[in-house]
Amino acid sequence: MRKISLLFLIAFAALFTKSLAQIPESHTAADILLRLKKLNVLGTVLYVAAHPDDENSRLIAYLAKDRMYRTGYLSMTRGDGGQNLIGDEQGVEMGLIRTQEMLAARRVDGAEQFFSRAFDFGFTKTTDEALTTWGKEKILSDVVWVIRKFQPDVIITRFPEDYRLAGHGQHAASSVLAHEAFFAAADPTKFPAQLSQGVKPWKAKRIYWNTFNFGGAGNFTSDDQLKLDAGGYNMLLGKSYGEIAAESRTQHKSQGAALSRSRGSAVEYFKILAGDSTRTDIMDGVQASWERVEGGSRIQTLVNRLILDYNMTNPTLSVPGLANLYRQLQGLADGYWKTQKMMEVRQLLEACTGLWIEATAPGPYVAQGDSLKLNFTLINRSDSHMDLRSVHVDGFDSLVNQPLVAGKNFFFTKSIRVPQDWPITQPYWLAEGMSPGSFNVSDQTLIGQPQGKPAFELLLHIVIEGQDIPLTKPVQYKFTDPVKGDQYQPLTVLPVFTGHLEPQVLVFGNNDKKEFEALVKKQSSGAMQPDISLSNEKAFGIRPLGSVQHASFQFEAQPGNNAPAGGYVYLLLKGQGKTDSLKDLSTIAYDHIPRIDYFQPARAKMVITEIKTAGKKIGYIEGAGDKVAQALTQMGYELTILKEKDINPSNLKQFDAVITGVRAHNVHPWLAEKYDVLMDYVREGGNYIVQYSQVNRFNPIQYKMGPYPFALSSNRVTDEQAQVTFLLPGHPALNFPNKITDRDFDGWIQERGIYFADKLDSAYQPILSMHDPGEQPQKGSLIVADYGKGKFVYTGLVFFRELPAGVPGAYRLLANLIALNNKRGF
Repeated sequence: MRKISLLFLIAFAALFTKSLAQIPESHTAADILLRLKKLNVLGTVLYVAAHPDDENSRLIAYLAKDRMYRTGYLSMTRGDGGQNLIGDEQGVEMGLIRTQEMLAARRVDGAEQFFSRAFDFGFTKTTDEALTTWGKEKILSDVVWVIRKFQPDVIITRFPEDYRLAGHGQHAASSVLAHEAFFAAADPTKFPAQLSQGVKPWKAKRIYWNTFNFGGAGNFTSDDQLKLDAGGYNMLLGKSYGEIAAESRTQHKSQGAALSRSRGSAVEYFKILAGDSTRTDIMDGVQASWERVEGGSRIQTLVNRLILDYNMTNPTLSVPGLANLYRQLQGLADGYWKTQKMMEVRQLLEACTGLWIEATAPGPYVAQGDSLKLNFTLINRSDSHMDLRSVHVDGFDSLVNQPLVAGKNFFFTKSIRVPQDWPITQPYWLAEGMSPGSFNVSDQTLIGQPQGKPAFELLLHIVIEGQDIPLTKPVQYKFTDPVKGDQYQPLTVLPVFTGHLEPQVLVFGNNDKKEFEALVKKQSSGAMQPDISLSNEKAFGIRPLGSVQHASFQFEAQPGNNAPAGGYVYLLLKGQGKTDSLKDLSTIAYDHIPRIDYFQPARAKMVITEIKTAGKKIGYIEGAGDKVAQALTQMGYELTILKEKDINPSNLKQFDAVITGVRAHNVHPWLAEKYDVLMDYVREGGNYIVQYSQVNRFNPIQYKMGPYPFALSSNRVTDEQAQVTFLLPGHPALNFPNKITDRDFDGWIQERGIYFADKLDSAYQPILSMHDPGEQPQKGSLIVADYGKGKFVYTGLVFFRELPAGVPGAYRLLANLIALNNKRGF
């Protein structure tokens, strides 16, 4: 079991704020002065919305860096259902990326980040759908927990509670939950089990809606609402809060959510929803100074003296005063603000001494049961008197009596044995199986946190000017990149064996045979050769092919007539009298976030359906990221990825169809210049299939995509079970080479389609009609036009979600679209 008791005292207030940045944080003299001033502010604000990038970054930066309140953002979801502009990750992978982007944004704007267990299951048109899918009481308990833990004086919501005004059911649901939690958090009869976990009922002073003027999306501001100007300029930082907000929003790279830097006045509006009335300021009636703490007046006097005496050219001169302040804080009665301010003083002592602490491993991974070499570096970059007294890492304790001499590096190394039962490094919200609309987390203390503890953590006790100061640092993997310089990445604990099945989706038609591969990697140096097997071998007609080559196992599958309609095959490991499912290590790596490792079962999905194809050669123009190309290969097509230089008449004529990936027109401006070439390809007998693109302020797409005019809209059908009506039941798209029926729309995930075509020229034929409950039928999900000898198709159907999920009907329908210009049978 991990030793956490020694860490509890110093980690309590920072529980939600730990993050593994790629480069360790540094502090300028201006940063230190702002932090000194913050010591005198004892106020807390919690901002609440639904998704990453919903937050008002300018207001958050203003509250954190101008008003210097402890500021937090609670996002109901991790943005799992969002679109991905930088890669092909979807679902929980998308949420993993956006979690790290959120932490990067908070490092810019100075706030802290929280999440509930709600899963972003895509665009939602009603509040009730969001609350029902999430499990209202479950997520309400999360919001109550965060409020009781964070103890905000004021709560602010981003959206109204009416989904028709909020523009998204999840937006509205976030405000409904915040409003109800405002009262429930103060009621000891609500979620009473939480009170045994170190929190108490908490009543915020009031809750606001931060109203907005989004132009065409609505103006909900009015002169009778409370107003404050968040557009100021921070002289110490050299930036306006609009500029800081732009830097913060730019961290949301996977969503393409960057903002232009703004300067000058920016008035924010607030409508009170509940709580005490207010006249002049959002914090009216809140005692945000040391007067709210018994014995706090002497602390305020000490902080005032520190600020008055602060030397911008030599912050080290503040160290004796900070050490004395830490001693005085220890004398206060235990409580929220004592814990918080002691943490802030520890950070200031570290910054004012220029103390550098590093705990690194020589590699990014270590397996359970293996030895781990740790390298420690400390340097006191000031003339403050400092002694290292103890070093603790999970796995060893060491008492030290080592003076940290100014400017002199202190190095030492230590090897520890990773216990066999040490937890693998898994994002905590993925450790248990999911419910349909939410994650499951049994450990109450983890709920709300943006991420869990690092694999190993260093705890030091350092005596600074006579005060014992405990400090923690994550153990990280450090290396020097020849281009990027020093890089810091997380250390990941692996199981003894990992496995992978490739491909992860196998599509079988009538009597198809498919070969696939099981890859087993021995992660531990002391492990024996693995003994593996597969689940459901008989059901799917699986047999081994050949001998093992470097832990690579070859298999062939040929499902028989009695095979199930589909299902998963799991890679199993035999040993010590039991059989376990192997875990598949997945890694997400982008330059703007730390490396993300997570584990899922090593499995492959078998999709068994009657699927016929006509045509063979496909040219694919990759878009913002999807896995459609892999699915096409599984269907038996010969696939060629097309780049800009490849879009020419002589090259295109070889293809039975040319397909664009999702949002290709958003990420490839050169497609506008290739319009004539592509239309000539169609006119001469080609088949051009365009998957959805999005109209937004960055990519208005003012050029044509098809041979006749049509518009892109934000219309969508979010109910994945919505009835689909065949407008042209005799059209080849629904008949050749596969007969499409209602059953082909069974099992779809997240939604039917997005960004439908609208304002169609009469030359286009709408093939399908569908709608969400209570709405009018929409006909723009799939349109087809004849042009010369060829065909043009635009579709908002979410093939990019359904194909990787192994939905049989999606494969059959896409095969028909590819075959549109094959005249056999019509």
